Amino acid sequence: MTTQTLPPPEVYQGQFGEFTITQSDRTGVIIYRAGLMVAALSFAIGSALVLLNNNPTIFTTLTLLYTCFSLALGVSLFTIHIYMVSLHRILQIFWAIGSIASVILAILSSEPLALTVYNQPVTLFGVGFIFVALTGIYFKEAFCFNRLETKILTLIVPLLLLGHLVGILPTQAESVLLGIWATLFLVFALRKTVQAIPADIGDKSVFTYLKEQRLAKV
Repeated sequence: MTTQTLPPPEVYQGQFGEFTITQSDRTGVIIYRAGLMVAALSFAIGSALVLLNNNPTIFTTLTLLYTCFSLALGVSLFTIHIYMVSLHRILQIFWAIGSIASVILAILSSEPLALTVYNQPVTLFGVGFIFVALTGIYFKEAFCFNRLETKILTLIVPLLLLGHLVGILPTQAESVLLGIWATLFLVFALRKTVQAIPADIGDKSVFTYLKEQRLAKV
C-alpha cells in the first residue's frame, strides 16, 4: 500500500518576504464569496419583488430575505481580507449597528420592516449602517481589483440612500437606482466566483508585517 505525497505549497514573493497560501486561507475566501453570493441573491430577489410586485403580502418575504442578506453580509465581513485592521473592524461595527437597529425596528414597529424604513427615512440613521458596511466592500473591491461594477456601486448606494433620506429623489429615480444596484451586485458576486483565489487572499507578508508593527508598539 502506497501513500500519496501531497505537493509542497506554492511559495509567493510578497512585499515584505515570502509566504504560502494554506487550505484555511482558501476556505476563508470561499466562505467570503459564498456570503457575497447569498447576500446578492437575497438582495436581487427582494428588489425584484419590490419593483415588479405591488402585492402587500410580499413584506413578510422581504423581511426574511433581508435577514438572509444581513447574515450573509456579516459572514463576508468576518472573512474578507483587508490590510488595515482598523478599517476592517469599523466595517464590522457598522454591520453590527445596522443589524441591531434592524432587529429593534422589526420588533417595535407595527409595520413590516421594509415599509417602516421606506416611510420613515430617518430610520436609515440606524439601519443604513449595514449598507455603509456593504459600500465598504464595494470600495475595497474597486480599489484592489479595479472592477467597474463596484466603482458604480460605490456611488449608487450612498446616492440612493442619502437621496431617499433627504427626500430629493423621485420614486421613479429610486426604482431605477435600486434596479441597477441589485443587478450590479449580482454581477459582482458572480464575477467573484471565477476570480483566482490567491487574489482575494492578498499579500500575506503585508499582514505579517503590520501585525509585527502592532506588537512592537505594544
